[in-house]
Amino acid sequence: MFPALAYRTLRSAHPRCLWKFAWNFGLKGLLSVERFKRRVKRGEYFPPFLYLSILNSCNLRCQGCWVDVEAPRTAIDLPTLNRTIADAKAHGNSFFGILGGEPFMYPEILDLLAAHPDCYFQIFTNGQLITEKTARRLRALGNATPLISIEGTETVSDERRGKPEVFQRTLRGLEHCVKQGLLTGVATSVCQSNIDDLLTESWLRDLIARGVHYVWYHTYRPVGPVMNPQLALRPDQLVRVRKFVVEMRAKVPIAIIDAYYDHQGQALCPMVTGISHHVSPRGDIEPCPIIQFATESIRDPRGLYATFRDSKFLSDFRTLSGRHTRGCVVLERPDLVLDLVRQHGARDTTLRGTAVAELQAMKPRFSQWLPGEEVPETHWMYSLSKRFWFSDFGAYRNVEHQAEAHARDLQRQLPPPPASTPRNASQPTVVT
Repeated sequence: MFPALAYRTLRSAHPRCLWKFAWNFGLKGLLSVERFKRRVKRGEYFPPFLYLSILNSCNLRCQGCWVDVEAPRTAIDLPTLNRTIADAKAHGNSFFGILGGEPFMYPEILDLLAAHPDCYFQIFTNGQLITEKTARRLRALGNATPLISIEGTETVSDERRGKPEVFQRTLRGLEHCVKQGLLTGVATSVCQSNIDDLLTESWLRDLIARGVHYVWYHTYRPVGPVMNPQLALRPDQLVRVRKFVVEMRAKVPIAIIDAYYDHQGQALCPMVTGISHHVSPRGDIEPCPIIQFATESIRDPRGLYATFRDSKFLSDFRTLSGRHTRGCVVLERPDLVLDLVRQHGARDTTLRGTAVAELQAMKPRFSQWLPGEEVPETHWMYSLSKRFWFSDFGAYRNVEHQAEAHARDLQRQLPPPPASTPRNASQPTVVT
């Protein structure tokens, strides 16, 4: 698999894009994680990977979106973004995720990329605003990879994204990226309406035929003002996603990313490990994109490093979440999140101002932590890279004794199996 992937990438990606990826993201990214590991040993936390939502506006209205896309436009101004990135670079960072809304609605996004040729950017986008001209400019810069969101087949995708012809317009943006030799990815949010379409080898083969280099499987998380819990996956489906990813990594020549498991298949949360945190369109420093509360801002006069390092709010979120679950604390323990918000007097960072009410309305549900269902990596490349550069970094030392109680709670939450399927065939065995 790996030789075929390397050969395909070397033939299809522009040399400048390959070099920037290998140097800015590859080598420098690994060094930034090593610095992070040394800081953790000293009890200092500053994430090596920052995710910046640079504006809230978007041209689509997707089901389950938690971003205030219909509110008046709010964005981080370019000088503040440049200062934030420069501050992070001074402490070893070289990789930044750029989110929205839709990042390509930010008028100065290309200027932002051009100002930091020594960094690498992953742009989460629906792809519709990537014209041929934009793709050529991205190739000339070489330091960004578009991660284009595709939610399934044309019918399902248009329904999920809230407008007609979304699928076709997204594919045009994808084609522009591939034609210019950009390292191009596809992100898919797996849910009830698309799991049977997306979890197939034929889907991955189709992406390969279109020139895609990597795919990122997310699992749908019902949060925000319109939670759409009916789209969320059952536990057996979460296990199915994990098994599919591991199997395909060893079989199909396309890179497959996930962000919620270590090399042994144990669940983790990047926020709890401290490897990444999120910045909102107003500059608020949040634990992660779906926890929309903050006590600090990137505009804090202390500077970025000291603000992250000294944040009691972030520290308590990491510590208390890690004591209670290896999964998603928002899904499993919304009460704990609410307690932390109240304890620290954290402000609601949404423009709609309803984040507390949304937490109060949430019912506890399972997430990726399914004790007894761990699926270890089988491909040496993924196993090795995760072992050293994407583990739990000791964040869950005190959670292991919680596994049996968590499994019992999970068992009580399991929905009845589909009427046409025997229970032991549709549900995972949860060890208690």
